[in-house]
This record gives sequence, C-alpha cells and structure tokens, in this order.
Amino acid sequence: MCVSQCTHAGLILPPPTEEPGLRELDDQTLLDRIVRGDERALAELYERFAPRAFGVARRVLRNDAEAEELVQDTFVDVWRSATRYDPRRAAPERWILTMIRTRAIDRLRQNGARGRLRENLLVQPRSEGAPAPDAQVGATREAKRLREALASLPPEQRLVLEHAYDAGLSQSEIAEATGTPLGTVKTRMRIAMLKLADLLG
Repeated sequence: MCVSQCTHAGLILPPPTEEPGLRELDDQTLLDRIVRGDERALAELYERFAPRAFGVARRVLRNDAEAEELVQDTFVDVWRSATRYDPRRAAPERWILTMIRTRAIDRLRQNGARGRLRENLLVQPRSEGAPAPDAQVGATREAKRLREALASLPPEQRLVLEHAYDAGLSQSEIAEATGTPLGTVKTRMRIAMLKLADLLG
C-alpha cells in the first residue's frame, strides 16, 4: 500500500513532508490547513491514518486492491470536503475511519453482498415431512417476499441488518460505524428480526 506519491482522481499526494514542525501539528490543525489548500498537510494526514484506514477497509472488503482504492478515494474526498468537517461531531481520526467503514460497506453491498443477506435471513427450518419446494420457483418467490419485507422496515432497522449481514459486523462495530449507541443498535436489530419473522410467516 502506498503512503506517498499516490495519484488518484487528479490529486497527487506529495511525499512525506520534511517541513519543520508539521508532524507535530494536531489533526485538527492539519484539516484547517487542508481547507486552505495545503497538500502537504493532506500528505501528513494520509501518512498518519492511511494504514489504519486500510486495515478497516480490508477487514470489510477482504480484498487488498479494493481496500487500497477505497482509502485513496476517501482521502481525495477528505481533500474536497474538509470544509464540511464538524469537530463537534467527531475527532478527525474517527471522522475519517467512519467514512472508510461506511464506504466499504456500501461497496460490499454494490458487489452483491446483499444476496448473502437474503440467503442468511431465508434459512428457516422446515417441519418434518414438509415437501421441499421447487428450487428455482421457491427461491424466486422467497427472494421477492424478503425484498418486500426488508423494504417495509424503517430505514434505521434495515440499516443494522444490512451492516450485520452484508459486512459481518458485530453489534459493537455497527454502533461505531454509525455513531449509534450500542443499546440502540441491539434494540433495532431485535425489533427488525421480529418484524421480518412476522412478515415472512
């Protein structure tokens, strides 16, 4: 994984800075300098957080190349959107890592992981002696029912299920990724599963 001289979407990160004192600046000050167009401040921020960001992305995506691309994409967006950062909501590191995790989950979903969510949720025991339905017709019918059931859930309940089944995140990791209290995540997941069970019969 590159930590300097990374080129993406027209942005070239300069090599690690040798400017006296830049490495001693806190994260917020670096973001302030990025807002003013200081590319060396971005390079310093990248050097500080890229390895951990890469670890978060790789844990979700399980693919080194995709994780590296995602990290570079995200730091390009940090460059473009630093003016929107709100220090009252999260520290710079948490802001960046949450962005990485959320985007990794989105990418995983786009890569077809939602199908795994459906498969996991549809695993239900059949009563003894019940005939197995025709595989193709039954799968199509059940997939449609599940899509409709998921769509009927409130967005916040659907989101925790997608995080859990798309990316295999624990409830604690979902809480961290979404900035939601752990107790709230547990409650939403429990209610969502009960609703799905009721809707799917």
